[in-house]
Amino acid sequence: MNIKTARPLIFLISILLGASLYRLFISDICAKGTNTMLAAAKTKQEVVNLFPKTPDQIEQATDKALKEWQEKIDAIIRVEDKDRTWENTVKAYDNLALDNAAILVAALQVLQMVSPDEAIRNAAQKNVLKIENFAIDNLSNNVALYDALDYYAKHQAADENLTKDQKYFLNETLADFVRQGLNLPAKELEKVKLLQKEIAKLTQEFDQNIAADKSTIEVTKKELSGLTEEYLSTLKQTDGGKYILGVDTPTYRQVMQNVTNAKTREKMYHAFVNRAYPQNDELLKKIITKRDQLAQLLGFESYAQLDIDNQMAKSVETAQQFIVDLVKKAQLKALQEFKEWTKDLPESVELTKEGKLKSSDSAFISNQYKKKYLAIDEEKIAEYFPMEKTVEGLLDIYEQFFNLTFKEVAVSGLWSDEVKMIEVYDKQNNLLGYFLLDLYPRANKYSHACQIDIIPATYLPTGDPTKVVALVIANFPKSTKTKPSLLKRQNVTTFFHEFGHAIHSLLGRTKLASVAGTNVKRDFVEMPSQMLEEWMWDKEMIKKVSSHYKTGQPLPDDLIDKILTLKTYNTGDFVCTQSCYALLSLGCFGKGKGKEKNPYEINKRLFDQVMPYREFDPKNHMHANFGHLTNYGAKYYGYLWSKVFALDLFNKIKKRGLLNPEIGSDYATKVIGRGGSKDPNELLEDFLGRKPTQDAFLKDLGL
Repeated sequence: MNIKTARPLIFLISILLGASLYRLFISDICAKGTNTMLAAAKTKQEVVNLFPKTPDQIEQATDKALKEWQEKIDAIIRVEDKDRTWENTVKAYDNLALDNAAILVAALQVLQMVSPDEAIRNAAQKNVLKIENFAIDNLSNNVALYDALDYYAKHQAADENLTKDQKYFLNETLADFVRQGLNLPAKELEKVKLLQKEIAKLTQEFDQNIAADKSTIEVTKKELSGLTEEYLSTLKQTDGGKYILGVDTPTYRQVMQNVTNAKTREKMYHAFVNRAYPQNDELLKKIITKRDQLAQLLGFESYAQLDIDNQMAKSVETAQQFIVDLVKKAQLKALQEFKEWTKDLPESVELTKEGKLKSSDSAFISNQYKKKYLAIDEEKIAEYFPMEKTVEGLLDIYEQFFNLTFKEVAVSGLWSDEVKMIEVYDKQNNLLGYFLLDLYPRANKYSHACQIDIIPATYLPTGDPTKVVALVIANFPKSTKTKPSLLKRQNVTTFFHEFGHAIHSLLGRTKLASVAGTNVKRDFVEMPSQMLEEWMWDKEMIKKVSSHYKTGQPLPDDLIDKILTLKTYNTGDFVCTQSCYALLSLGCFGKGKGKEKNPYEINKRLFDQVMPYREFDPKNHMHANFGHLTNYGAKYYGYLWSKVFALDLFNKIKKRGLLNPEIGSDYATKVIGRGGSKDPNELLEDFLGRKPTQDAFLKDLGL
């Protein structure tokens, strides 16, 4: 699966608290248990100090932060109704997003994902759950807090001449409180609270099982035919000389795209799709059941309906129809692609008796076709993308378009010496914040790519702007004895995408902390980063970031022209695959009971319907390791949904220049600079000067 970004912290908390309640949850706590306001971190050492160094520090920091948080919640509630104002009620509520508990939960989620120390990871996991449970009891289900904001909205708001942004925030927040069931009788609300805690525990277990899965396969050198000697030199071996391959995404892609031995590919495929199985199979069924129970308690027919109610799509029917209509178009192209691929089968590929392509052969046949008929060898192209030079070129694009300056600074004291720190300055040379880059694989590290906000782009109570802190996680190949780290084009695009999230976090500076940066509706959050991926399909930009690791020369024009022909290559199969995942998430959390909601059966049925040219492998239990089912819930459709807007905006930007800081400023001001302070539909219209359309999206995909 092409996971472009997994934003675990956002997913984890928003599942429990709803959008607005999540927003205020994401910003708070001190690693050393002092009275320091973590959101005020402004030096690199203070950034390092955001991350506790021992399990004891984690425990102490959590307890102290939750005590402080409770005091501030109580202070809001104690205000006499007649004395309520925007500042002492609504803004005070929003300020909770800058308290230490919210920043700590981000820092602990980071440590849970990347720390090499098992004791730290375990303590982080335990205390993230502790903070979640506190939030369920004292924020998302605090009737007195809801009553305070509701009273202000009904009796005092009209007298204070609120801005549009303030009214939007207040209305969204109250709607989220209602979606949490705060208008229910006390007995029913207790059931809601209990279910939320049970779901929190189950989803954390589900995610942890995926992270903890250390499946490997062992194969001989002969069985790895197709891989280079340089790559083989990076692998561990058994005492008997067999090669040990983990099922992390980079290794999986190398094997599935290049190994000529069909049995090895099948062996790797089965190991990959069965990560965290069978334990997560039962956990997912429990999560589905309990989420359904929660939704029904809250007055919704299904969890999907509850989950999408406050999104851009607004209804399950709209999201479902969007995907179904897309499948009809994509299937036609996917079937054409299948016919092309199978006209001349590679030696190790055989179709099934029904004439279908095995899932374990899909990536291989696609890659071989590119080599043979399009004369595109991704391994050769990777030679033009050495890690250091490529990242330098990518950052230069961001600097020019957004009128920023990046400065790498030496740092120590973080969880790994491999982590890099970048200071970010605006055109007036004001320090805006810090980006942390953790780009190489390690044992027990989160194995995909994602970006995490730690300190949001907002303003401190003093009126001073915060220094944003954001982390980009990736797992790019390390250098070998003979070659530097070389990035595949997909790696390059991944970095550009994730760094795009970081830019959104940096420039989305809002007066209300709860809606800063990427704290937007989930089916909009991928739009900015997916739009920025398009820079990597522009000839000038590709030439700018490419540099052969031996000669320093950029990719030649003829090779770039060949790469650009791939823009619509394989898009039918890609969209069908992504649609299948989207429909799986809608199916698991949509209407139905019992066997109708068995994730394996739903996946099999959808696979056969959406991709009739591919065989569904009976050993395919990918639902057990599809983390988006807990994180995105029913909203996985958001990737394709937001891609529509991304391409529409990109077309307008390209006409004015991909390195033009004027259009960059316009985009930053009207779209990402507004964070979640305004309806995304309005942001799009503000920038485009019209309602968005699907035209660019369908043309771009060749559909």
